[in-house]
Amino acid sequence: MDLPGAERNRRIGPYALLGRGRAVGGSELFAARTAEGLLVTVTVVGPGLAATPGCRDRLRAAVDAARRLSGDFLVPVVDADADAPVPWVASRFTSGLPLRHAVDRHGALAEPALRVLAYGLGRALAVLHGAGTVHGEVDPDSVLLTMDGPRIGVLGMAGATASPAPSPTDDMFDLGSTVLFAASGGEQDTVALPASLREIIDGCLYREPSDRPTAEQFVDYLEHQGLPAPEGAWLPPAMTADMAAAAASVSSARAAQEPVPPQPVRAPGTGVSRRNLMLSLAGGVAVLGGGAVALAFTGDSAPPPESRAGGPGTTARPTHPSGVRTTSAPSPSPSSADGPEPVVLAGPDAVKAWSRTGKRAPTCLEASDDVVMVVTDKATSFMGAVSGDSAFDALNATDDFGANSTRHPTAYADGVFYLLCDTPGQSGLLAAFDAADGKVKWAVQLAASDPGGAKIVSNYGRQYLAASGGTVYVCGVVREYDGKFSVHDPTTGYIRAFDATTGKKQWQVEGTDINNVLVPPSGSRLLAASAIPSKQPGRVQMIDAARKGARGWKVPLRYPSYYFTTGWPLTSYADGHFLFAGGKGDTLSVVDAATGTEKWHQRFEAKNGDRVSMGAPFSSLDGATVYVPVGSELVALATADGTLRWIATLDGAGETGGANLFKASLRLGGRQAQCSADTVFATDTAKTLWAIDAATGRAKWKYSDPSQPDVGFLWTVGGDRVFIASHLTMTAITADGR
Repeated sequence: MDLPGAERNRRIGPYALLGRGRAVGGSELFAARTAEGLLVTVTVVGPGLAATPGCRDRLRAAVDAARRLSGDFLVPVVDADADAPVPWVASRFTSGLPLRHAVDRHGALAEPALRVLAYGLGRALAVLHGAGTVHGEVDPDSVLLTMDGPRIGVLGMAGATASPAPSPTDDMFDLGSTVLFAASGGEQDTVALPASLREIIDGCLYREPSDRPTAEQFVDYLEHQGLPAPEGAWLPPAMTADMAAAAASVSSARAAQEPVPPQPVRAPGTGVSRRNLMLSLAGGVAVLGGGAVALAFTGDSAPPPESRAGGPGTTARPTHPSGVRTTSAPSPSPSSADGPEPVVLAGPDAVKAWSRTGKRAPTCLEASDDVVMVVTDKATSFMGAVSGDSAFDALNATDDFGANSTRHPTAYADGVFYLLCDTPGQSGLLAAFDAADGKVKWAVQLAASDPGGAKIVSNYGRQYLAASGGTVYVCGVVREYDGKFSVHDPTTGYIRAFDATTGKKQWQVEGTDINNVLVPPSGSRLLAASAIPSKQPGRVQMIDAARKGARGWKVPLRYPSYYFTTGWPLTSYADGHFLFAGGKGDTLSVVDAATGTEKWHQRFEAKNGDRVSMGAPFSSLDGATVYVPVGSELVALATADGTLRWIATLDGAGETGGANLFKASLRLGGRQAQCSADTVFATDTAKTLWAIDAATGRAKWKYSDPSQPDVGFLWTVGGDRVFIASHLTMTAITADGR
């Protein structure tokens, strides 16, 4: 963001800015220091927003109101200038981690931490709403996790400047979405909510604003439960370690953790009634694993029945393996009951081909047959795939945020590595590196924002990078600076296409019908999913790259679907076909990539009749086989007609004590399953990487690093090897594990 009037962008008002800022909504946050050495957080209003009529007047009034407010979970305002060339607000510096960063890096929060998060946000909003103000920006980017509980600013920029202003019910919807994000690791799936929070969070997500609880009712409901607050640290050690590191980077580390403010306990019979906070979820609760899947062919293209016997929402996530077998599900056509028996995965520990220790933890990896590109927050280096030795000179290209469930900044195609990166002198670059010598082929600076006359009107986030057919694609979400705000607005996504040889921009498309985007390894047809607000039906559609992003055929999705993780495709491509979840997430739909005509579809059920939700499908390198993760099972089907080839199943428990599940079945995005020519690689919730024989479904080997990060290790496949990054250590294992 350009800061007019700032000295080389290092000062704003009387404050010296420290390091890079981070975006929250249409604004940017910086750690800053006063002349006396005191730390503050400075929020700089986006220039597009600042230019909207009445913005400065609204901000001035909001600052005046905010100065009079305080609370245990609120960060107070200490200074502001609504009349500066770019308006800014300074708040008391608070050491902590943004919720999105913490969840992306370390995974979902456990129930005790979720309750602290929900209670703290509810308390904060109760103070604001009681004073007649609205925050407007409660989301994973604005919520800060600190040693002694969550924090939000007493002044949210959207609530302070938007016209029309958001309402308290919008804040409550945002609170529910934020807690759901923390519970599910980024996937907006209410199944992930613990029983103690499910009713009240579901209530926050009611479609009708008038049906949502108030902040006071929300707090009252939690206090009425009378559950104890966690003792000692409320967050896992890895998160608190990250907090200490973040604090140290601005010379403000705290030596001890303070207790979380206690939650009052209400006597039975007092407080808000549960009756109006109950939510009966349309479509039922999706069961993610444990039960053995039953594969049922359906001869027509009709969607699955609305519900099963027993009604929706009556099942719970299994807590132990089910004893896998296949059974037939009701179908007008023959089922797969006579197919192969499931194979329980069991195999020897892998033998490492090599292991190397570096000075910086990798943030993302990409590999060819011969070279591994290792990106850190300080440099990009290249390692020989066979030896692990340095292959080329390191480059000063960096990536601080790395690959996670919503972001993938690397790609490889036709002998070239591609990276979304920064350098010491420039930020927001798309760079191409020759895999033969590690030299830069080209680099272009991506416009982070598009101008609208004399002002910036929109910001382009960069979530997903892919390369195919001589074209490089950058995909992400567009944030408008028009002063308008609504939690019900669909997301606007975009696709930018660049020539893979020169880096020259070829075309760009955007719209609310583009959210996550699948770029196949060959061909000119892409698949985009619509970004309809939560609980609404959507669609998938073809984007024709040969016609500069022209929209092609569309396939409607009758039921609400989960294609809303911006950037990451939860769809797949195999041998001229697109594959995606249809029905209520329990049906694999396979359509012709050129016409959108359905070839076949297959519905999955648990052996006990519960409805399941499949994860992201993926295909073999030759496209002949498609793999579908469903809870504890990985199902291999022939792409041509859906014939069942094998089912591999996990045994034992995951890290948290529930059934061990394939991570790819959790619909979180990211590289949780990949293939080499003859091996399927997949991780599970016990933090184990499995190498599975693509022909038989039997385990070749398994690999687990007891010291790996809480969120798990990074990994990628190149040729017949898998490469694993765990903290500072890089490890290679061949497909045969020897």
